[in-house]
Amino acid sequence: MADQLFLPMLVHVSMVALLYILLTVVRAPKVWNIGANADGSNPFAKLEPKVSANLTNQFEWPILFYAVCIILISRPELYQPLYLWFSWLFIFWRVIHSSIQIFTANVRLRGAIFTINFIAVICMWFLLGLNAFTK
Repeated sequence: MADQLFLPMLVHVSMVALLYILLTVVRAPKVWNIGANADGSNPFAKLEPKVSANLTNQFEWPILFYAVCIILISRPELYQPLYLWFSWLFIFWRVIHSSIQIFTANVRLRGAIFTINFIAVICMWFLLGLNAFTK
């Protein structure tokens, strides 16, 4: 059952790959002069730093998500179905968080959404701690 955690991880990896593709597209006018405005400027100049920052964010808090998932996959006796629920909660709100960061300037909303991501992973770690010390 613990191997079910692989799918949320795969979805996140796919999202990161899409972010790399998006970053390449928004940088193309500047780097390769593909799709540049007539004056040579980048039509995505305001979007590029947001995509770049979001991509960087994918290698911060999600690392703790991957760590707990890998521990659970390697120690299936500690797994409970609640972990999968928290994993999908994390992934769903991570996608929303990325969309808000890239396409809006609403830092307050982004922070609220991040809090949901944060709590989902903290709950996974808390549950793992309880399971590891009670088994």
